[in-house]
Amino acid sequence: MTDAGETRRVVVGISGASGVIYGIRLLEALRDCGIETHLVMSRSAEITLAHETDYKVAQVRALADRWYQQADIGAAIASGSFRTMGMVVAPCSVRSMSEIATGVTSGLLTRAADVVLKERRRLVLMVRETPFHLGHLRTMAQLAEMGAIIAPPLPAFYPRPKELEDLIDHSIGRVLDLLGINNDLAHRWKE
Repeated sequence: MTDAGETRRVVVGISGASGVIYGIRLLEALRDCGIETHLVMSRSAEITLAHETDYKVAQVRALADRWYQQADIGAAIASGSFRTMGMVVAPCSVRSMSEIATGVTSGLLTRAADVVLKERRRLVLMVRETPFHLGHLRTMAQLAEMGAIIAPPLPAFYPRPKELEDLIDHSIGRVLDLLGINNDLAHRWKE
């Protein structure tokens, strides 16, 4: 959905898994690409944010064009009539992943993801737990069969990263690629 007349907006979910910096960097990158963003953070994400970064919740919310409370199940992003390019959950906890897979959602983050799936839009889950047991793997397979893209933020070393930010940017660039958004964050093999 990158034509001039189409909606250029992405829903960003940040769950409580370790790696909230992926969601923060995704919001920054989408802003830099001129994409409208709609953010929902789980309560666990807010706790993880305090443990892993110096960001405050208000600072992360300010990176989005619009943000929603996790309990706001009547929000625009909970409706299939709200057109988007898709949604990225960055990072995605196993709990959020499991709720999305079953359709039994407990809050706006997983409800919005469920809506994206039912509308056949792109849903990218940056699953951040490890190791996976067989139940996790089966859930991922189920989600892939439903149309979700499972994209754990795994480092690539061929670009010869020098800093942590290089690894984060490469993963975010690959996610932007999955949404069809041109970017220069991901190093292209042999380019």
